[in-house]
Amino acid sequence: MITVKLLGGAKKSFSTDRIVLEKKTDTINELISHLVEMKPKDTLEFDTKNLLIAVNGVDSSALKGYDTKLSDNDEISIIPIIHGGSRRIQFSIDKSGVEIFDVLFHKDLHRDFLDDLRTNHKQLIIQAINPKFLLSAHHAKKILAISFQAKKANTMLSKKIETDILLRFATTTQISEAIKTAGRKMNEDFLVIAIGKKSSLSRLYSELKPFLNQKPLSRNNQPFLKKRFNISKNNLLAVQSNDSLEDIIVEKAAVLV
Repeated sequence: MITVKLLGGAKKSFSTDRIVLEKKTDTINELISHLVEMKPKDTLEFDTKNLLIAVNGVDSSALKGYDTKLSDNDEISIIPIIHGGSRRIQFSIDKSGVEIFDVLFHKDLHRDFLDDLRTNHKQLIIQAINPKFLLSAHHAKKILAISFQAKKANTMLSKKIETDILLRFATTTQISEAIKTAGRKMNEDFLVIAIGKKSSLSRLYSELKPFLNQKPLSRNNQPFLKKRFNISKNNLLAVQSNDSLEDIIVEKAAVLV
């Protein structure tokens, strides 16, 4: 028996997010052929040439691709790769891949959506923040670098780095305050920050693709952040930098104890 988890557009192709196969399939290639045969005729096309497939959480490209052998009780995750569309915001910190997803409000993004993402993408570190608290990708990179350094030095503000990241964006040591101010708000746009391997980030991208802003990180959040952190014109003039607002906010995040 093999369990197949369908993510992203694959769920629409089969009108379900999980299939349990009793029929023996020896390889991924045989599994895909069997899925093609059983796909409902009136559903979204299932493009077998553009799939990310993981076997028990391991990317099949790191195994033997479609020739990867399957065994009873294996769990297979399948996500279609969607080309084009929204610009991807990617960078790396300390050899770890990072991607920021600018997610627009949609009625399907229920209250437990973030928890579901973490469950479906356990190989990634995932946090959601209020988009008003981010100036740019460069700003995010600086905040994440602080959290990474705190983890190395064993000086994080909480036990989990994703919580430390949220606290740094909110510039508070109180988790409840950070969630209330800088966390995801229901019925509003939000940002997802994910950290992990490139292949895992691509799987998450495929799942979030239908909800992504086509012009990510394009909001002007400077007025909000100046007011939020009580940063005056004189404060900005006192900092010799091309990104004075960003540097002041990052400094506030760095000195939290």
